[in-house]
Amino acid sequence: MCSACCVSQLACCCGSAACSLCCGCCPKIKQSTSTRFMYALFFMLVTVTCVIMMSPTVETAMREHIPFYTEMCHQLNAGENCSTLVGYSAVYKVCFGMACFFFLFSVFTIRVRTSTGCRAAVHNGFWFFKFVALLACCAGGFFLPNQDTFLKVWRYVGAAGGFLFLIIQLMLLVQFAHRWNQNWSSGAKYNKMWYAALAFVTLVLFSVAVGAMVFMIMFYTHPEACFLNKLFLGVNCGLCFIVSLLAISPCIQTFQPTSGLLQPAIITVYVMYLTFSALASKPIETVEEDGNNVTVCVLPFKSGLKNDTNIVTGIGTVILFGCILYSCLISTTKRSSAALQVYRNDMPENERARCCFCCVDDTDYDDEKTAGGQSVKYDERDGTIYSYWYFHFVFFLGSLYVMMTVTNWFHYDNAKIEKLLEGSWSVFWIKMASCWVCLFLYMWTLVVPMLFPKRFQA
Repeated sequence: MCSACCVSQLACCCGSAACSLCCGCCPKIKQSTSTRFMYALFFMLVTVTCVIMMSPTVETAMREHIPFYTEMCHQLNAGENCSTLVGYSAVYKVCFGMACFFFLFSVFTIRVRTSTGCRAAVHNGFWFFKFVALLACCAGGFFLPNQDTFLKVWRYVGAAGGFLFLIIQLMLLVQFAHRWNQNWSSGAKYNKMWYAALAFVTLVLFSVAVGAMVFMIMFYTHPEACFLNKLFLGVNCGLCFIVSLLAISPCIQTFQPTSGLLQPAIITVYVMYLTFSALASKPIETVEEDGNNVTVCVLPFKSGLKNDTNIVTGIGTVILFGCILYSCLISTTKRSSAALQVYRNDMPENERARCCFCCVDDTDYDDEKTAGGQSVKYDERDGTIYSYWYFHFVFFLGSLYVMMTVTNWFHYDNAKIEKLLEGSWSVFWIKMASCWVCLFLYMWTLVVPMLFPKRFQA
């Protein structure tokens, strides 16, 4: 079994065979899923590298614990203490290489419709050579001429790509809200318990949203300061209330009978999260009390320990990059890419209500292959089931978003990964604008069937 597994892994790394684990007791995996997870692994390896490059703590630990660190930096011509391999400029160069890698694959796989061609074989296999190509792209960024000009131009390219990736994230959220409501509403036709589930989840979500609003009013407003906090908190809460009323209005339900309060509940919770994240990212404000400047509109840390801040930053970073990875992977599924108008599936769907509706594929694939370990389902025998070029394009945009996020967008000079969640105006406005774009996208999905009824007729 060990030799068979080694042969299987060799065929995966140097050939077009699908990758799988060596453990035979692992659940079966589809070839398309295996491919996407391998690209996601590449993406996360580079992302972790960028996080390390932006962390002075890790840099100091490496300098103290790696033998001959100074001599090694000298041999690599990386400057004193490898200064050219850390900081925002290094992250820009590494992310430039990763973005080039995914962009080239996006162009390479345009109009691939079958998995039997040579381009599909390269997409689904030859992982060792692709890993070497990724390393070469990332290393090549350090040898570009006119470094200062490159950094200035690439910063604006990264900002544009990062904003586009944010819009895709928000579109996926809106699609997820509609999909959830559609699935559970279909189950309510046959079992009234799904109505109870809809009502319960909606109540919980609105309760969380109201609790978040009260929390922000308590800790992020002040009678004599924080005017923007009070203004935008009121605006966002008001807009959430409006879209909730719009979702259950008769004019909307005439064209969307399944429209209810679950979708606006999901959107409201997410908008409250973005609002909280924006307010927490805003630079601190102070007021004068008894002759002393007192910081206001911040979340109080009772212990005041540095470890508390590091834990919060670590958890926030994991959540942030988890959302990025989820967006990159889920945006190329049939349902999600159809919602983004990239992949259209005209086949009728037989909805079956599930608690975990977004993780199950109803399609049966009979062809399987086991190679000394985990069984692989070759689910693309009859053609590709997702858009290859669009998959790589989303990862290209994700690379730009990671670059801008890790370097604190337009406040890159003093950016550190330990201060990722601390205040800056650029992050504040980006997150606040994301709230409004999310609400606009959801409102548009409500009114567009009413504006263009012929396009949405069954």
